[in-house]
Amino acid sequence: MGYRLGIDVGGTFTDLVLFSEESGALVVEKVPSVPADPSEGIMDGIAKILVRASAAPADV
Repeated sequence: MGYRLGIDVGGTFTDLVLFSEESGALVVEKVPSVPADPSEGIMDGIAKILVRASAAPADV
């Protein structure tokens, strides 16, 4: 099963959307952005959205 991941890094929040290619389901996550190091918010969001979707990193 495959997924597509979209990420929008803003000044206050980082928004993520995970789309299941198999079912068409969407999972949405919002985490605080870290302006000094945007990768921190991105990695935090990815970890959380994968758990919520019960998805493995290799599936994305």
